[in-house]
Amino acid sequence: MLERVSQLWRFAKYGLPLARLRPTAHRTVPDVLEEQAAERPGRTFLLFEDQRLSYDELNRRANRVAHWARAHGLGRGQRVALLMQNRPEFIETWAGLAKAGVTTALINTNLTGRALEHALTTADVKHWIVGAECLSLCAGLDTGRWQLWVSAEPGAPTSELPAGALDLPSDLATRPSANLPPGSREDCVAGDDLFYIYTSGTTGLPKAARFSHLRFMTAATASRLAGFGPDSVMYCALPLYHTAGGCMALGASLLSGGSFALRRRFSAREFWPDVRRFQATAFQYIGEFCRYLLNQPSEVTDGEHALEFCIGNGLRPDIWEPFRDRFRIPQIVEFYGATEGNVSLLNLDNRVGSVGRIPTRLLMDARLVRYDVEQDRHPRDANGHLIECGANEVGELIGALPTRAGDNRGRFEGYTSSEATERKILRNSFRDGDAFFRTGDLLKHDDQGYFFFIDRIGDTFRWKGENVSTQEVAEALAAFPGVEMVNVYGVAVPGLDGRAGMAALILSGAESFDPRAFYAHAVTALPSYAVPVFLRLQHEAEVTGTFKLRKVELQQEGYDPAKVSEPLLMRDDGARSYVPLDADAHRRIASGEIRI
Repeated sequence: MLERVSQLWRFAKYGLPLARLRPTAHRTVPDVLEEQAAERPGRTFLLFEDQRLSYDELNRRANRVAHWARAHGLGRGQRVALLMQNRPEFIETWAGLAKAGVTTALINTNLTGRALEHALTTADVKHWIVGAECLSLCAGLDTGRWQLWVSAEPGAPTSELPAGALDLPSDLATRPSANLPPGSREDCVAGDDLFYIYTSGTTGLPKAARFSHLRFMTAATASRLAGFGPDSVMYCALPLYHTAGGCMALGASLLSGGSFALRRRFSAREFWPDVRRFQATAFQYIGEFCRYLLNQPSEVTDGEHALEFCIGNGLRPDIWEPFRDRFRIPQIVEFYGATEGNVSLLNLDNRVGSVGRIPTRLLMDARLVRYDVEQDRHPRDANGHLIECGANEVGELIGALPTRAGDNRGRFEGYTSSEATERKILRNSFRDGDAFFRTGDLLKHDDQGYFFFIDRIGDTFRWKGENVSTQEVAEALAAFPGVEMVNVYGVAVPGLDGRAGMAALILSGAESFDPRAFYAHAVTALPSYAVPVFLRLQHEAEVTGTFKLRKVELQQEGYDPAKVSEPLLMRDDGARSYVPLDADAHRRIASGEIRI
C-alpha cells in the first residue's frame, strides 16, 4: 500500500507536469541542462572510465559546440549527423547542437555502406561529425557530399584526416564556453526535433524517426517514476544512439540532477564490477544482456551492489526470476515502448513477465485489436470496425492519435518520410475519422489488465538487441553472383532472445556455391547483427497464389535437418565462412555447446 502511494506521489510530481507540457511550450532540453548547471554546478553528471564531469563542465563543453554551430551558420530546423561510440564527446556534441536549435541525426555505429549512406541522405545533412574511432565505417563512401568533421578523443594519437575533413576539437578550442546570449532560442519549442533516431521497419533501409525535446523529457520520466532522484546513479552500457541508453537512461540523470555512469560498450565480465565501482543505484537493460549476465559463472559477489532497481525491456519470463534472485535486484521495471511509438507501458508492480498496464484511457488510449498474422490484416466487425481482444487473446497494440491540436497524449511524431509515417496509421478504426498508430507488435493482457509482449509483426525481427529488416538483408544478399532469389526470416533458437536470421537462397548453380565468398559478401554488405546465422539452399521458391514468398512454413521448419531435406549451413565467424549444419550441430546448438 505504501509503495502504491509512493508511485502516485511520483506520478503527480513528475508525470503530470509533462502530461500538461505542450509541443508549443518554450522549454527544451538545453534549458534543463542550463538550469542544472546553475543549481548544482559541482555535482558529478558523468562518470566514464577514469573521468568525472560535472554539470558545469558538461554545460561549458556543450556551449563550445553551440558557438561552433552558430559560427558555421547552423540553427533551428537544420541537421547534423553524429557517428561516434559511447564517450563524453557524444553527449557534449548533441547537447551543444541542441543549444543552437540544431537536430542531431544519431547514426548507428553498426551501419556501413549503402545503409550508412541512406541514413545520411535521409537526414538531409550538410555537416557530419565522426568519431576518429568510426572512420573505418566510412570507407567507400563519397564523403565529399558532406562536410566531414573528425572528433578524436583527448590524448588519442593524432592521425591523418581524410581528404576534405576538418578537425573538430581544434575548432572547438577557439570557441567561448559561456551560454549563448539570452533569447537565442526564443523561437525553439518543446515539439522541435531534438534527434533523428534510426529504426528498421518492413521497408528495408533504416527510417529516421523524429524525436522531439518533449519526447526526450517524457521518455526520461519512466526511471523517475521508479524512484530515480538527484542522489541516484544510472549505469548504462547501451549505445547512446538508441532511445534506451541515449534518451531514457541519460535523460533520467539529466532531468533529476543525478549521475550517469557510462561504459563504452557492454561487457558481461565487467558489468558488475562497474556497477560496484560507480556505486550505481539503477541500470538500463535490454533482455539479451540480462541473459548474457546470467550465463556468466556465479561469483560470491553477485548480489553485492547498491542497486534499487533496473529498468528496460525484453527480459523474457524464463530468466526473469533467476536473474532477479541471483543478483538480488530489489525491483525490475520492465517497460514497453518504441522510438517512434505513441504507446508506452511501465511495470512498477514487480509482475513477472509483464510490460505493465494502462490504469485508465484518460492517460493513454491504447487498445489491443485482433490481427491475422497469416493474412497480414486486421479483421473488422459487421460495422467495419476493428475488434478488440479479450483477456489472453493475442493481438496488435495500437494507440489513438490526438484529436485536439497541441495535445500531448498519444502524439506520433512520425518519420522524415511522410509516406512511411502514413503507413503506420490505421484510420476509421472504431468510428469514422479516428486515427490510431500501429505499433507492429503482438501482445496479450490478462484478466487483471497486465500486458505481456509476444512478438513483432511481419518482416522485422529482433536479434542481438537490434531490429533486422528482412527486405534489407534480402536486397544485400541478392547482389551475390549466382543468387536468383532470397527469402529472409527469423527463427527461434533455444535459450536465446529474439530470432536468429535465416536466409533461403535460390541459386542458379548450387554445386558452385562458394560459402566463404558468400560470407565475405554478407559481412561487408550488412551490419553484423543482420548477417544471417543460417542458410538454406533451396531448389525452388515457395510462393503464394499472389507470388509472395512464403515464410511461415520455412520458419516452422527452421534449421532442423530432420525437417529440411535441402542443404543447411550455419555461420562460422572463426572460419569466416558458412559450414554444413547436420544433426549433430543442431543438437549442440540446442544444448548450448555451440554459441550463436
